[in-house]
Amino acid sequence: MNWLNDTAFSVLGQPVKWTDMAGNLLGLLALALGWRRSMLTWPVQVLSGVVLIAAYLSGHLAGLVGKQGIVIVAAVWGWYRWQRGRRDTGDIEVRFASWTERALLAGATALATVGLAELFLAYPKLSWSPWADAYIFVGTLAAMYAQARGWVEFWFAWIAVDVVGVPLAFSSGYTFSGLTYVIYFVLVLLGLRAWWLRTRIPRAASTAVLQGATA
Repeated sequence: MNWLNDTAFSVLGQPVKWTDMAGNLLGLLALALGWRRSMLTWPVQVLSGVVLIAAYLSGHLAGLVGKQGIVIVAAVWGWYRWQRGRRDTGDIEVRFASWTERALLAGATALATVGLAELFLAYPKLSWSPWADAYIFVGTLAAMYAQARGWVEFWFAWIAVDVVGVPLAFSSGYTFSGLTYVIYFVLVLLGLRAWWLRTRIPRAASTAVLQGATA
């Protein structure tokens, strides 16, 4: 199976690995399915995470490997939550988080980022880019958590993660990862618009509610 980490082709003089290409294409598909609020978004995210872990392990990118590990765990949890919500009410509702929920998520994200960066600094072998890796690692967890709970803010969280993740992918030699985020960004904007408009549908007219704020 070593051929999976072989070069498929080159872009802008940079080699593109089969795992990098396949994992990112699956990630784009998962994002598109999330935009449509399809339950399939979660198993596709799991598969994308598994493939990308194989790609990033060969590059010794602890933060990106950790990011995909979080994607897998969070996707399984989100899959469960969406299934439960659809079972209870017939569909999936999205909403904006309350100010309290936003503050708690932002605070927890900031504290966890600092804590993880300090861990990486204390053990340099874990990461060659401690702050960037910690930011991606924790930011991905925050984004996946928000998606699982049906919060529109999850789209903003992904944008924030990509601001650091894209240049890190290019600088690490994962050119295809960086290029696919151009399409990814377009999908994020479309998804944000779709979920935003969804929140404008009167609750009484909706046939489904994903109780994202309840445990």
